[in-house]
Amino acid sequence: MDEDHDISVSPYMRLALETAREAAADGEVPVGAVLVDAGTGDVIVTAGNRVECDSDPTAHAEMIVIREAANLRKDARLNGCDLYVTLEPCPMCATAISFARIRRVYFGAFDPKGGGVENGPRIFDQPTCHHRPDVYGGIGESDAAALLREFFAARR
Repeated sequence: MDEDHDISVSPYMRLALETAREAAADGEVPVGAVLVDAGTGDVIVTAGNRVECDSDPTAHAEMIVIREAANLRKDARLNGCDLYVTLEPCPMCATAISFARIRRVYFGAFDPKGGGVENGPRIFDQPTCHHRPDVYGGIGESDAAALLREFFAARR
């Protein structure tokens, strides 16, 4: 897989893809997330899935970066932050993104089975959703999808 395949992929999504590869090397589903301060462009936190390593069903990459950034900032609201993640967030992660007030979400591969943003319950479209970030899907989609396909093919 060539990470330069999609020339429109931002450096942040490239970092998320690298983090996903590291998660796969640890036996985790290869999902990587990067949280960025939109004002400065500084990377605040990166993380890959740690569900198996931590024996924690909530240790999705998105949840980890949200927790760590909130702890670093000493604030549960991550206003002015953008999230880059290699896979469409699930309903749990989408809800946490809303609660954290993340400004924008950029994701790679769409997830027809487990997604919660463009698929499934579409959390941000629900009338009970208090904060709706701007969402941009399909960023680096081919690389993100290939990484997931390779990971699961090796386990079949």
